[in-house]
Amino acid sequence: MDFQKEYFACLALKHTPYISPKVWKQLSAHYSSVYDAVQDVSSWSALGIEGRGLKGAVAKCKAEAWREKAEAEYRAANKAKMDVVTWFDPRFPEPLKHLEDPPIMLYVSGDTTLFKNPGVAVVGARQCTALGLESAGRISTQLSKIGITVVSGLALGIDRQAHLGGLRGIGSSIAVLGCGLNIDYPLDNLDVRAALDAKGLVVTEYGPGEGARPHHFPYRNRLISGLSLGVLVAEAAHNSGSLITARLAGEQGRDVFALPGPIGQPTFTGCHRLIKQGAALVESAEDIVEILRYDFARELQTIPDPKPVKAEEEIDAEESKVKGGKKKNSVAKKKPTEKKKTVAKAESESDPAPNLESELESKSAEPKKKRRKRPSAVEREAIKLNEEEREVMDVLDQTDKIHIDALGRELEWTSPRVSQVLLMLEMRGAVQQLPGMWYLAKES
Repeated sequence: MDFQKEYFACLALKHTPYISPKVWKQLSAHYSSVYDAVQDVSSWSALGIEGRGLKGAVAKCKAEAWREKAEAEYRAANKAKMDVVTWFDPRFPEPLKHLEDPPIMLYVSGDTTLFKNPGVAVVGARQCTALGLESAGRISTQLSKIGITVVSGLALGIDRQAHLGGLRGIGSSIAVLGCGLNIDYPLDNLDVRAALDAKGLVVTEYGPGEGARPHHFPYRNRLISGLSLGVLVAEAAHNSGSLITARLAGEQGRDVFALPGPIGQPTFTGCHRLIKQGAALVESAEDIVEILRYDFARELQTIPDPKPVKAEEEIDAEESKVKGGKKKNSVAKKKPTEKKKTVAKAESESDPAPNLESELESKSAEPKKKRRKRPSAVEREAIKLNEEEREVMDVLDQTDKIHIDALGRELEWTSPRVSQVLLMLEMRGAVQQLPGMWYLAKES
């Protein structure tokens, strides 16, 4: 697929009068590219495409009524060297395709792999209390540290704290703008914007140069909730725009959470109303993860299993060939009757290995030390574990640290299953995640 042709075709649909997001969503089911859809505009009616004013839209598209605006946006985006994710681009976030009125393309800046992460939106008032700011920052940090991406709208107040919290962890943060990607808005958040460009992701459906207009923000909010499994309203008055995001989340089938505040505090009246209407009252990230645990499990099922990491016997055999056939202290194979295998410390192919050969030599030359089993934080605090969590902790208690791939092989579990159990244990303070997807049991 020619990217420039596909992008320009998206602009053609975007700027054709009477063509709505509902129409291009229908077109996507009949064509393998937006370019093909525009080229075949005469066949839309025969395909059963429905939409208000569709007949006029077809005529306008044929007459290229879109051309002037499409060309202007095309030139401006190319001049600014903007990255564009179109509908059929593999990077396009799948959840947004299921919206009733999805965007046909997105302008992005930053790490688009965050679209694949499970996300939770954290939104709230611009004018807020110290309690709301502290809670939004704390919960966002907790979520991000266990790999959940924090989604918000880059406004001042609660949104700012949500992004700052998200940027503190591996889950990072996504900001959805109500203006063009090259518009500095709000000016007081330029430091956060720079951090998101570098370590997070900034997204907008608005073209270059489009300003932050009032009617953009309610429409923008559907993308915030659409990119999330649930929406937390950290502080909101009864007329807050954050309640629009919460309403959209409910309409999209997402969970809605609300942070309770002091009775009589005007900026929390919206949160209290949401709780009365059925939103979940939450005080920490653990509350959110507990409610969303089944949604996280479904998200994790979409993550492919990693490439198998070579066992130590294979590594030793390869090393002996490199060393002229001389094999060093190869690890004896386990008897078939043994249920458990020795916990492998082989690194994942994705992890950095600047001096792998010397590491392998030291591993094969030094006898393995028997590690002293230490009590885990879970045992010390008498936290009740289910059977799966106990199996994971039994392995972690016998090693200094272990990569998630090696843990999966040791337990003979799928990658999504391991990830799900580790997520819950990390939330409960039983395990700690290190860079590179290494894990260890936390000590008191």
